[in-house]
Amino acid sequence: MQYCRLHSEIIAMINYEQDFYGWTQEQAALLKSGRLHDLDIANLIEEVESMGRSEKRELENRLVILLQHLLKWRFQPVRRGKSWELTIKAQRIDFFKVLRDNPGLKPRLEQCLIDAYQSAIIRAAQETGLNESDFPVVCPWSFEQITDNSFYPD
Repeated sequence: MQYCRLHSEIIAMINYEQDFYGWTQEQAALLKSGRLHDLDIANLIEEVESMGRSEKRELENRLVILLQHLLKWRFQPVRRGKSWELTIKAQRIDFFKVLRDNPGLKPRLEQCLIDAYQSAIIRAAQETGLNESDFPVVCPWSFEQITDNSFYPD
């Protein structure tokens, strides 16, 4: 019995390293059949943690793009156009989709906003030609304003 268990762990490890999709299907089948002792626990833990980090990054990415365009809207008014307006609208929608699908991220929103704003300043500076120092150091808008569909900073 010990040999069989060791052998299945080696097979699971090989599948994980060489065929991630196959490994995920194998792990799902093991879970469905209740064969918990045959699961590749170490790699499952790693993948579940990675999925959580990935969702947090997705939420931050939506905020970065949204804030970047709000900064551009505010600090480069002569270049405002339909494209920026539609990007702002789309990012708000996408942000709320990620948050709806991951309500456990709500307690992390304040830190996400702080982190996203720093990246947004850099991206806005790249695209506008303005200096990073031309933008406020701290996000000038509340979370409610940022996510309000009718808010466009003037």
